[in-house]
Amino acid sequence: MQKIGVKGNQNPLSIDSMNTSEGSSIPPDSSLGNPLHPSQSKRVVPPKPTWVDKVEAFISRLSTRDNFWHSICSFIWLPLAFFSGIRTRKIDTDTYAAYLPFRRFNRNWYRAMAGGALLGNAEIAGGMYVFGICGSDYTVVCKNLNYTFLRPCLGPAVYRMKARENIRELAQSGKEFNCVLDMEVMQQPLNTKDRERRVGKCEVTFHVTPKVHHKIKALRKKM
Repeated sequence: MQKIGVKGNQNPLSIDSMNTSEGSSIPPDSSLGNPLHPSQSKRVVPPKPTWVDKVEAFISRLSTRDNFWHSICSFIWLPLAFFSGIRTRKIDTDTYAAYLPFRRFNRNWYRAMAGGALLGNAEIAGGMYVFGICGSDYTVVCKNLNYTFLRPCLGPAVYRMKARENIRELAQSGKEFNCVLDMEVMQQPLNTKDRERRVGKCEVTFHVTPKVHHKIKALRKKM
């Protein structure tokens, strides 16, 4: 192999010339404008929100404003939540509760709260809680739900939810994340002499994604 020397004050060979020399093993540098470098690849710019996106965001914010608008939106897009009559309320800064009435739609043939109603509304209650914190710029999808039935529920059910992570901080990061909710399902007492009874417990995991990420993925598939 031919040796290359430097004499006197002659400048050493530049990286360009060494890259072009035969048998060179030095990788190309991104600072030299190499078009094949990953950092120089085309970056997908998310499109501006259309009027459809703005209408969808407005309806999403409206659905979390109060229980009245939540019922209206549920009647159109989520009939199970509408006919079950589930409602949410805030207990403190970290704990929320959902109330499931003891109506005919939620009962089984022996006049107890149906297991399907308790299980299905656990996902709805948790999703309402997470979506209410993250806002209309995110999509919330249930990834895993573990429900343990402890005893029959013979009255209205109350879901007490608490997140293991700080959802507000995760949402402010603008990235995808998972959050886990712990739920205690209690039977509300029918009169003042009774006490609350725990009828079940639930652990549910939600995957939260910014809506702009879905648009970027769709644009990458078209490229």
